[in-house]
Amino acid sequence: MRICILSYRSYTYSGGQGVYLRYLSRAFRDMGHQVDIVSGPPYPELDEGVQLIKLPSLDLYTMSSVRRLFINPRKLDSRPDVVEWLGTMTGYFSEPLAFGMRAYDLLRHSQQKYDIIHDNQTMSYGVLKLRELGYPVVETIHHPVTIDRDLAMKSASLKNKLGYMRWYSFVNMQMKVARQLSHVITVSEMAKEHIADVFKIPPEKLHVIYNGIDTAEFSPSDKVTRQENRLLAVISRDTAVKGLKYLLEALAILRQKHLLKLVVVGSTMGDGVTEKRIHNLGLDHHVSFTDQIDTQELVNQYRQATITVVPSIYEGFGLPAAEAMACGCPVVCTTAGALPEVVGDAGITVPPADVQALANAIDSLIENPDRRKRLAHMGRQRIAEKFNWQTTAKQTLTIYNAAIELQKQTHKATSGY
Repeated sequence: MRICILSYRSYTYSGGQGVYLRYLSRAFRDMGHQVDIVSGPPYPELDEGVQLIKLPSLDLYTMSSVRRLFINPRKLDSRPDVVEWLGTMTGYFSEPLAFGMRAYDLLRHSQQKYDIIHDNQTMSYGVLKLRELGYPVVETIHHPVTIDRDLAMKSASLKNKLGYMRWYSFVNMQMKVARQLSHVITVSEMAKEHIADVFKIPPEKLHVIYNGIDTAEFSPSDKVTRQENRLLAVISRDTAVKGLKYLLEALAILRQKHLLKLVVVGSTMGDGVTEKRIHNLGLDHHVSFTDQIDTQELVNQYRQATITVVPSIYEGFGLPAAEAMACGCPVVCTTAGALPEVVGDAGITVPPADVQALANAIDSLIENPDRRKRLAHMGRQRIAEKFNWQTTAKQTLTIYNAAIELQKQTHKATSGY
């Protein structure tokens, strides 16, 4: 099968979408399929045999606000450039819209034809228009971004609320597009429930296919020493939905009893809010950030940690929990979103945003090495048995074939042959 996967942002070391692309495309390649990835920057890291088609954008969020301001609109080369620049300058996250326009133009003029187009959470009007070219389109929604929006607005000032409403208005486009697609994949039963409710998509259009974990890569190692009292949190982005502030508050309680070190894989937003919180809680010498790291370093972080903590307010799947379990690291996480589906009884779960419950759960594992060892074994076994990319790929191909067949039937009904 000739497969084209679209993704407007795909960096492998910053969030689950790049991880999804890399390992799903690898599994397809190993099954003998042709896989092309069309991506905007930052680009994914892909395996040999998977083609990356780069679709450059203005990438305005890597520029300073002053530099953005002085871009000459007359030098913008295309309509998508104008859309991206105008949107960004007026506080609108226009990357998905502009990427969809570029992807449509690319595929409309391309000599390469595909059996299926698989869009990875762009949900832009350009993606929808690909059906006019005769392509069946399958969508993956990892989780509804409305959750991020609602959490961001919950405690914001009036000025910031207006800003968030403008920035997140791209979600309205995504909802309209998703409703018109025949086959939508999501990564957990909880995500399916939320997407059906918020996006108003009939449940029969939604198909749950769990993410996989490469258990050969994410694995325990006798060569790496697991350090005492070392907590790990993998936060792709320091936003409210990731719940880092609750973990910091729990750490402030625990440091009165234990000499703990928290390593956060990721970085702060750079607005000083998290840094100020760390300082006010007296945690300056207890918390460090790694910024972006590659897969091997991430695996080593899991192998060194005493406990991995996932304090999220919502997770469509929860890759950090699954990756930690695969590496034999015990997990404390919340019951938010799909985390209970991933962790099962192989970790400790607590209610989201409950600082004391989170502190108590971490304390109970710090105090009980035997329980840590038992959960580590159970976690590794659960991931190996239930979450692998080969199964994910096979189930995804089933959806592809259904979408292709529906496209043929629709064409036959409308054309008469």
